[in-house]
Amino acid sequence: MEQERRELEEESIKKDIIQCTGGIIASSDDFTVQCLTVAGQVEGHTSLGPSIKTTRYEQLIPTLVAVEQSPEIDALLLVLNTVGGDVEAGLALAEMIASMKTPTASLVLGGGHSIGIPLAVSADISFIVKSATMTVHPVRTTGLVIGVEQSFSYFQKMQDRITDFITDHSGITVETWNSLLYRTDKIAADVGSILDGTEAVECGLIDSLGGLSDALSALKRMKG
Repeated sequence: MEQERRELEEESIKKDIIQCTGGIIASSDDFTVQCLTVAGQVEGHTSLGPSIKTTRYEQLIPTLVAVEQSPEIDALLLVLNTVGGDVEAGLALAEMIASMKTPTASLVLGGGHSIGIPLAVSADISFIVKSATMTVHPVRTTGLVIGVEQSFSYFQKMQDRITDFITDHSGITVETWNSLLYRTDKIAADVGSILDGTEAVECGLIDSLGGLSDALSALKRMKG
């Protein structure tokens, strides 16, 4: 009876982790991987409401710390299907992942748009499926904007931070990135570019085309 009670408690804890963080720990033989999902919008300082699918950065941060500190977890798999979201929250998560010593891999499924791009390239190795897309566009905001020089300077500095991170953690050059960022003939009524999986790899933004098995195999190789 005691054994059954413990198994039920462990199962309940796993379900709570999945519900709160979109993550699960999976093991096979001598290899254990923590899987985290970034889906919908990355939610930052403002709650987006119950009708919008979000990933809350304040829930992922302690999970990343736990992964880095746990001797039982060999690697981290980050699965992305995001439309972007809060710039500072997304960049904070990307910086944390990039600084981890635990082997990391990212897998873009569906979409890795906007601030999802720094998250995708923050891992040691990145994969994207052919049918996925990545939307590249400049920083934008909603609500009141004061039309003074300082506002535009602030947006430019924020864009520079994102550009520096992406070019530092991927194979894309600053020149290629900026050419994609400011295109006017790719997206209707907007500035930027939409890349499919093959194009994302060809321009150096993502390391390789591949799926789940490719990402897991890469993590096992990194473990050694």
